Amino acid sequence: MAQLTLPAQKHHIRSFLGKWIGLVPFFLFALLFILLPSLGLLAGSFLDADGNFTLKNIAELFTTPFIVNAYKLSIQISSVTALGGGIFGFLLAYSVTVGGLPRPFRTAMITFSGVASNFAGVPLAFAFVATLGRTGFVTAILKNVFGVEIYQTGFTLYSFLGLAITYMYFQFPLMVLIMTPALDGLKREWREAAENLGASTFQYWWRIALPILLPSILGSMILLFGNAFGAYATAYALTGGALPIITIQIGAQIRGDVLHNPNLGYAMAMGMVFIMAISLAGYSWLQKFSERWLR
Repeated sequence: MAQLTLPAQKHHIRSFLGKWIGLVPFFLFALLFILLPSLGLLAGSFLDADGNFTLKNIAELFTTPFIVNAYKLSIQISSVTALGGGIFGFLLAYSVTVGGLPRPFRTAMITFSGVASNFAGVPLAFAFVATLGRTGFVTAILKNVFGVEIYQTGFTLYSFLGLAITYMYFQFPLMVLIMTPALDGLKREWREAAENLGASTFQYWWRIALPILLPSILGSMILLFGNAFGAYATAYALTGGALPIITIQIGAQIRGDVLHNPNLGYAMAMGMVFIMAISLAGYSWLQKFSERWLR
């Protein structure tokens, strides 16, 4: 009897290892690059320069003007680009799914969105400087062909508006990628039933499609908010720190020469983690409603 059960036990062990061994790299990556750094930030937030326990760093998050303003600026630019990218991206996703555009347009848009949503950092900043900088390509065309000098009207690429436009380049493609499957999930039977009951196209979208898609739209905008809120390299390369968003301020605290206070930087980073956690929780909560309809 034991001879019969031993091979079965070995097979069970091999089956168990075969199922879980593929997850070992993931758990190892999460441990080394997410869990341990997060624990390090959390521990460093409650230490002073001498390594003693303190609550001063946490208190300064709410009392130091430049930190409060940095959070406000980051939230503002993230909200603006999330709203703008969400609306524009949804309209593009609608056009290439249920809007009736030819199939090749959908393929081209999805391909572009996949590339553009990951095009960020220094290359994106350089691309916009070469395009909308003072001597950029589009700036020169507007000046020489149309006689419009945008920098004399008060516009500058190195401002809140300029950074928002730059962020929009990777915000709306991400919205397209997220909303395309949701729009594809709208069942044709719902529209046929609405039309059979005498509903117009506007009534169908206003009373049926949009309420179903609303959790997905809001959840996607929350993801766009988090995507912009955590951006660092693009803003730093484009503005050189002239716009003191929270990620740039954290960098100044951790490796700066003037504002060098790593433990305060850790506390500021934990504030970002807290805001991002709230965003992800909101996204997960909204996804429960959208998945109920779009399975």
